[in-house]
Amino acid sequence: MDSAAVRTVTVQLTHEGRALGRLGPFPVSEPWWCEVGEISDRLTAELGVPVHVLRLLRVEGADGGAPRGGHVHYQAEALRPPRSAQSTGTPTFAVPAPHPLRMVWATPDGLRGLLRWAADALAEPATVRQQRSWNLSGLFRLTTSEGDFWLKAVPPFAAQEGAALRLVASVAPGLVPGVVAAAPGRTVLRHAPGEDLWQPESAEPLVRAVRSWVAAQAALAGSAARAGLPDLREHLLQERARTLVRSLPGLTADERRAAHELAESWAELRACGLPTTVVHGDFHPGNLRGAPDGGDPVVLDFADAHLGNPALDGFRLWDYSPEPLRAAVADAWVDAWRSHAPGADPERALALARRLGPLQYALRYQEFLDGVEPSERVYHEDDPLDCVRAAVSSAPPSSNSLTS
Repeated sequence: MDSAAVRTVTVQLTHEGRALGRLGPFPVSEPWWCEVGEISDRLTAELGVPVHVLRLLRVEGADGGAPRGGHVHYQAEALRPPRSAQSTGTPTFAVPAPHPLRMVWATPDGLRGLLRWAADALAEPATVRQQRSWNLSGLFRLTTSEGDFWLKAVPPFAAQEGAALRLVASVAPGLVPGVVAAAPGRTVLRHAPGEDLWQPESAEPLVRAVRSWVAAQAALAGSAARAGLPDLREHLLQERARTLVRSLPGLTADERRAAHELAESWAELRACGLPTTVVHGDFHPGNLRGAPDGGDPVVLDFADAHLGNPALDGFRLWDYSPEPLRAAVADAWVDAWRSHAPGADPERALALARRLGPLQYALRYQEFLDGVEPSERVYHEDDPLDCVRAAVSSAPPSSNSLTS
């Protein structure tokens, strides 16, 4: 592992508003800042009480732009007083002050409330293991006598996830994890067995996922507007992009001009004839769970779901697929939409999405930054600018092809 990916951790431990002590620094094997399961496990074992990481405080010495490595400071909450006061060290810090944009899972009371809500939903005892805490989610694995479940909490700007999951399940129940309970900003989901498809051996599971997802999108095209999902149809994205480009620091005059011109392409995308429907918003291989029996993959993580043009999902999967598999993924997406939307031009739509996709992600990343407290902005600080630049520097889709 390169030195930039090595993560060391210092934890400020609290209990019900009281500083208990500072622990660390100590190394962890997983470099990504949001992955906190190893930290939670270690502190729980050392202190003899359940401990969960609430939030990132600051990062020192990270390098390379990715949210990993360096020396990361966290706040963690002991759910009960530790069995040994000496084991927590000396309280040498002030308990962090409240912040209006702090996420519910990043506060002691909010964390306890989430765990109680999940316990009520399962109606039986569960062993809780924390996996993730960052600006976009709090994630916990819940193990019961019936198997594994997941508690996921998301920010207000992603509160539609439960509604989107249930909407998709209404037309394709096996395509998404089973929803045990859902409320705005929180869900309890059944575990989907299998492995994420970051590195599939062939295009087959990605092609199967494309066909299943497009079929569900086509089935939902007439009813998606009633689901309460964020409305990101083309004309609204065009206006939002103009606003962002006018105010985004760091762009040159030429970049602003090119981005304004690019935003006009949303009208061209709409003219391709694809229906307005549920868009996943982050339809990459890591959000596809390959079934262990070779069946159709399950689609995960609907925190970015919205009402819009499905070409964004086609581009996202193409963009994140291994290079040798891209042509097959693009062909499968185009063929699926030709079948479900005769008369549309999905090939042209996918080519346009190659340029518009990064611009839409710039809008979403800016929404993240506007909706999280300052210490959590470190995950996405440069993303809007980087995405706008990627959009304006991409080749124009004159060939109507993403299959090369």
